[in-house]
Amino acid sequence: MRAFTCGLAAHTGLVPKRGEVVFADIDSKVKQVYGPAKQSASFGCTKQRGLHFPIVTVKTSTCASVIVATRLRRGSAGSGKGAASLLREDLAMGVTVKIIVRADSAFFSHKVIDACRKEGAHFSPAVAVTKTIRKAIAHIAEDVWTPIKYTSAVCGVEDECRVSDAEIAEVSFTTFTSKKKAFHTTARLIVRRVKRLPPESVLAGQQAELFSVWCHRVIFIDSPFALAQAELMHREHAWVKQDFADLEASVPARLPSGKFTANVAWLALAATVYNLTRAAGHLASVFHARARTSTIRRHPVHIPAVARRLALYLPQCCGRADDFIGL
Repeated sequence: MRAFTCGLAAHTGLVPKRGEVVFADIDSKVKQVYGPAKQSASFGCTKQRGLHFPIVTVKTSTCASVIVATRLRRGSAGSGKGAASLLREDLAMGVTVKIIVRADSAFFSHKVIDACRKEGAHFSPAVAVTKTIRKAIAHIAEDVWTPIKYTSAVCGVEDECRVSDAEIAEVSFTTFTSKKKAFHTTARLIVRRVKRLPPESVLAGQQAELFSVWCHRVIFIDSPFALAQAELMHREHAWVKQDFADLEASVPARLPSGKFTANVAWLALAATVYNLTRAAGHLASVFHARARTSTIRRHPVHIPAVARRLALYLPQCCGRADDFIGL
């Protein structure tokens, strides 16, 4: 599967070799299954019987995600189990551009960071707000926080415009100090704080706010980008959830076999079909290069046509002939 993905990317230009920043996103999902007879099906964090599978996707700012690694595990497995070896498979694709590995806090470990450093990739995982992280946040001066435009901004009362209540700052931080010295890593700790909304009585002006209460989101990053750009790049990691939805809208809507090894093959073939569809969309048009796989199947693949000997007659009114010819 890895060899096929590398060959497909080289043949179609799905993943650029140079000139762009490549984002490698890792995340996992528990796929619910039915029946206790399925091998390795068990109850995990979702409290549902299922099988747990992580994926690693690669994307750029101009193309949609491509799945480069998958792994099927028992349902009770932790999200970060085997993440370091899975990332090594991803980073061994031969891409020579700047790579940034993004993940949530479940994948924050010394093994994952060490794998990124050894493969020459930058890392950008989220970090759980522990006691040590709170101490680092407390040392950030109040005058260094920078306001940013945030998705959950509130509407202003006077000018009726969107008012953002999010601020970001960064501080140098050394993590994994309890591990061996080779695993000690010093990088940037980027903190995003969002003000907790007061009760409705405060919003109505009945009572003033005693002091501001903030929710903190933290990432550990070593990319060379500026503070605002690096924080925004990490937030786009959430698009990997759309990749899971896109993947499940096709082949792995269910893991049909009772044998674990058969479901492993089913998942690998599902990722191959997903990448083939992505390659078809990339070759068809700029629009289909970023469209969902269901849209690609509906437009340049499921196109009505009449075949007569060596000629294929396409309908003139559907508007998809150019995309099909481009493909």
